[in-house]
Formats: sequence, structure tokens, C-alpha cells
Amino acid sequence: MLCRRWKKSIAHRVRSDNNVFALALRDNARMNTIATTSAAQAQQDIAEEFAFFGDWTERYQYLIDLGKQLPSFPEQWKTEEYRVHGCQSMVWLVPSGDASCMHFEAISDSAIVSGLIALVLRVYSDRPAREIVDTEPQFIATIGLAKHLSPTRSNGLAAMLAKLKTYAAQALA
Repeated sequence: MLCRRWKKSIAHRVRSDNNVFALALRDNARMNTIATTSAAQAQQDIAEEFAFFGDWTERYQYLIDLGKQLPSFPEQWKTEEYRVHGCQSMVWLVPSGDASCMHFEAISDSAIVSGLIALVLRVYSDRPAREIVDTEPQFIATIGLAKHLSPTRSNGLAAMLAKLKTYAAQALA
């Protein structure tokens, strides 16, 4: 089943002939469209995007750029109920929808964690709860993220994914 999705601007760094990076934006922020890709396709797209970069300095900058593209997050959602525990940074994850289509909004006070959130939302937001529960975050290993995150960020990412999947499992119950 297809569900409505807020397309987020995705910043792409494109290597030009003189090795200078130009920032190109794809899609309009918050443009209301229909999600046509699966979580598996979203993970493949992420892997292809990260393959453009030669080193982890560029990949971290790309993560920071992605995090800057997250939509604004209402202050009233920054409550203990929505806080993701296990993260060194402050992270909030707010679910909406039902088992047929779950949407997530999230934010962090950390630039890199905000980029991680942007990746997680691309894979898991605006999907049926069953797909969310059944989808393993393969993109983390595929792009080499697991090897390049600090232990505290890895724990925080795992906590965010666990909370997101818990919300989806509750919607299925």
C-alpha cells in the first residue's frame, strides 16, 4: 500500500571537473507526494549516494547537510514521552498514523545525529508498520557507517531504531 510522504530535500554533493563540490538539491522540502519506493529501494539509494564520496570527511559533511534539511520540529514535541533514551545527544522521535502508514518526525541537538535521523526517516517513515518492523537497517553496514560512528553514536542509532520499531509493533497490536 502506498502512503503519503513528505519528501525532504536531499543534498547531494556532486564532484565537478575541477574537484570542487557543488551543492545540488533534489525535490522540494515538504512537497506532498506519494511514496513510490520501498524501504529496500530507499536503502539502495542511500548506498549509491554515499558511494559518490571518496572519504569519511566528505560523508560526515554530507550527513550534516542532510540533517540541516530536516523540517522544523515543534518545541511542544520535545517532551520526555518522545525522547529517545540511549543517545548521548538529545533526540526526539514522534510517530503518527496507523498500521497502514506510519509517519515519523524527529530531531536532534547534534548535527551528525540529525543526519542519521534523515537517513532513518528516508528508510522507515511513511511506510506500513509491517514493513517497518520487517526492515533491517542494512544501509548502516553497506555504507560503512557502523565502522565510523563512535560507540555512543552507534548506541544512540540503535536506540532510535528500536524505538521506531517499537512504535510500529504497537501499531500492529
